[in-house]
Amino acid sequence: MTSVNDVPTEAADDDNAAPSGYAAARLRLLQEDARSGPPRRSALAALTDEWLAGLFGTGVPGTALVAVGGYGRGELSPRSDLDLLLLHDGTAAPGEIAALADRLWYPVWDLGLALDHSVRTPAEARKTAGDDLKVHLGLLDARHVAGDLGVTAGLRTAVLADWRNQAPKRLPELRELCEERAERQGELQYLLEPDLKEARGGLRDATALRAVAASWLADAPREGLADARRRLLDVRDALHLATGRATDRLALQEQDQVARDLDLLDADALLRQVYEAARTVAYATDVTWREVGRVLRSRSVRPRLRAMLGGSRQAPAERSPLAEGVVEMDGEAVLARAARPERDPVLPLRAAAAAAQAGLPLSLHAVRRLAQAARPLPTPWPAEAREQLVTLLGAGRPTVDVWEALEAEGLITRLLPDWERVRCRPQRNAVHTWTVDRHLVETAVRASTLTRHVGRPDLLLVAALLHDIGKGWPGDHSLAGEVIARDVAARIGFDRADTAVLATLVRHHLLLIDTATRRDLEDPETVRAVAEAVGSVGTLELLHALTEADALATGPAAWSSWRASLVADLVRRVAAVLTGDEPVDPDAAEPTAQQERLAVEAFRTGGPVLALHTQMEAAPAEPADPEPLGVELLIAVPDRPGVLPAVAGVLALHRLTVRTAELRSLTPPGDLPGTVLLLDWRVSAEYGSLPQAARLRADLVRALDGSLDIVSRLAERDAAQPRRRGVVPPPPRVTVAPAASRLATVIEVRAQDAPGLLHRIGRAFEAAGVRVRSAHASTLGANAVDAFYVTGPEGAPLPPGEAAELARTLEAALTTGTGDD
Repeated sequence: MTSVNDVPTEAADDDNAAPSGYAAARLRLLQEDARSGPPRRSALAALTDEWLAGLFGTGVPGTALVAVGGYGRGELSPRSDLDLLLLHDGTAAPGEIAALADRLWYPVWDLGLALDHSVRTPAEARKTAGDDLKVHLGLLDARHVAGDLGVTAGLRTAVLADWRNQAPKRLPELRELCEERAERQGELQYLLEPDLKEARGGLRDATALRAVAASWLADAPREGLADARRRLLDVRDALHLATGRATDRLALQEQDQVARDLDLLDADALLRQVYEAARTVAYATDVTWREVGRVLRSRSVRPRLRAMLGGSRQAPAERSPLAEGVVEMDGEAVLARAARPERDPVLPLRAAAAAAQAGLPLSLHAVRRLAQAARPLPTPWPAEAREQLVTLLGAGRPTVDVWEALEAEGLITRLLPDWERVRCRPQRNAVHTWTVDRHLVETAVRASTLTRHVGRPDLLLVAALLHDIGKGWPGDHSLAGEVIARDVAARIGFDRADTAVLATLVRHHLLLIDTATRRDLEDPETVRAVAEAVGSVGTLELLHALTEADALATGPAAWSSWRASLVADLVRRVAAVLTGDEPVDPDAAEPTAQQERLAVEAFRTGGPVLALHTQMEAAPAEPADPEPLGVELLIAVPDRPGVLPAVAGVLALHRLTVRTAELRSLTPPGDLPGTVLLLDWRVSAEYGSLPQAARLRADLVRALDGSLDIVSRLAERDAAQPRRRGVVPPPPRVTVAPAASRLATVIEVRAQDAPGLLHRIGRAFEAAGVRVRSAHASTLGANAVDAFYVTGPEGAPLPPGEAAELARTLEAALTTGTGDD
């Protein structure tokens, strides 16, 4: 392609210089599948240079057209802005400069290209850069396009000199700017809809690292950084072409198309590439800013040290021992001078554990030396290696940074080869905050706070690290994870008994939370099944702690005081079975005095009777107000059709979330005929305060006699709910849980949570003529996961065929909305 300096003055009349000629050439370039990635970005920048040089023509003496920012770097994506500076030395008349600017800017606007432009003298550009850090950053990438090369070269030299001279002031400002942006945009390597440019680990951070290097004060780890930047730019190019817009946000609905355009298997493969690139940039950012801080600190203390040492130019570096072969120096964990990683295969784990225990970062030099020289561990690992791994996992929050340092240099997958399948693996579930691998480390961090609650903290921490390791394989990740956990446990040196416990923990890591929130804990079969799966009180203790750590590490929607209380209740019941105490049949249990009183009053009045009281969490060890677990709502009403949907509808109208619901029939004392239906619900307010019992009762009376149109009222609320554009929730799924209970048929419902969902389900059950024995409602993010224990009219479980038909009917009703018809 013709260089800028070779463009003749007649280029303004050439077809390629005319807007239509440039537009056509640009379109052809963007449609060339064979030329993508860096070659296309460079070609697009060169094509644009040639066009703009043609528009500039002979220009005006003492003027130059300068590309800055991304265009200055030659990184033009299909919809990138053109960042241009019209530079002049101040000798030309203002009218000439204005005319030249019009000749440049208007054709750009006519083509609909985004333009960020300015007109300045070199002195003005330097002053603006001194006042605005973002302007200074853009000028660091200034590149000559047309005109007086000397004017551009002079500005570049001055801007770079200013940047280096002002680095002690500018770099802390740049770091603060990066941290503020990360706080707003989040971490690119964990977001399902990331901003490729602004999120932490994105293109902005990669550009910031270039600016740090230009200061000559510090430099970023270069290995893999250029490739990571290229991958992020390639994804952005494909995103621009797929959407036709200048967007940097990789939305869910665009990911499949972008993956296809990049010849990737699917959207998950795309996200994994993005996450890997972001992780490389983020780690380089952390290391670089630590080095900047170290250099700036050393500069500030060097004069004082020199004076203290009598004018000596070299101050001795302080080194404090941390562990065998590991010392602290200048705020980092480094290898001791006598350390020999080639002779000490445990040194990588020992150094990592020592760093995490001391709350220090592991120095880049140390990690790279370990990665290059350390011998592989024998199989099985020696006891010290296993102990150091447990120490690392139990160090709490500092474990995360140390683990990421090891992972950046490939040491984790060398120690645990199965880690490769979960590394940077996305989780397409709004409940999950992290990728699979980071979630596993976060679970270990959470488990480290629970090690005082279990007899074998080492098994808890390793189980936390491995519980989702099966997500890298097809099928049920718990089953796959059990196999992997056995292999890993044996490799790292656990004996057969401990290996079996770890395999059980991984296999059943969801058992307690699923059972507690979706099963009837009063059903003896429920408790016996859990006891049989767990096998021992010690394993139950570990599983309880793992359940809490897993949920806390998942995200804010996965754990609450309510879920904690349900799991604790289940654990108490299972522990009783494991120690020889069998659960009793709930139907044989005598009603409480309050339940009996409500039943009598409901029978005598012929209408519903309500009682509410707040349940509180046990007071913590430190003085604090106990947290409310919810409100227990007891309702007694003469048995009649339509009670469940009526109660559920009234609660929905009052914006009460149902957490659990149990139903049972009571026969009033004496010779009084008939039965009373007792509903024991635990509810909480979506927001605001709880309604008064009198208001609930009044609306329930109206719902039962038909004067309150619940269906219409809930439909109005549903219509008013804000909906996210372009996002269609997955259809509901209704299944029968086989062998879950000997007393009832268990129907599981998974659906998009919405006002009145339980009301619609209750109406469908009423229409099918089945009796709901108990209900267990749970909400995870936007998804409702409910389980219903149902029987036929005579109180027996449904035959398999009827149960399957009921599930299909309920699923159809929830899919089409006919449950409200």
